[in-house]
Amino acid sequence: MNTILHKNAVAGKWFTLSAAEQMGNIGSEVERAEKWQGKDAQSFQSATDRALELFDLTLADPRWRRQARLREIALARELFCDAVAGGKEYGASLKDMDNYFLPFALAARKDV
Repeated sequence: MNTILHKNAVAGKWFTLSAAEQMGNIGSEVERAEKWQGKDAQSFQSATDRALELFDLTLADPRWRRQARLREIALARELFCDAVAGGKEYGASLKDMDNYFLPFALAARKDV
């Protein structure tokens, strides 16, 4: 995946979002991946690529470097990858991941 999928996020806007907003946006892509898994391979792959890009942007956010949040984000990324691969390593599912991210999306909406 070399193509930048979230141009505004890469341009710096991502780093102005709260943690809840970042995680909520990742969750939106996770939900899309779950929706398309087993139904449309191209849509599934696109949602997966977008989610991974947002995970990586969040991990690169300097605000989370000195916090336990960085470890949580990295673990969530690892579990997402496991879910995409069928849950062979940790038994993760995209439904589980969607449930994990939902409270972040709700918190982000509450802050708006």
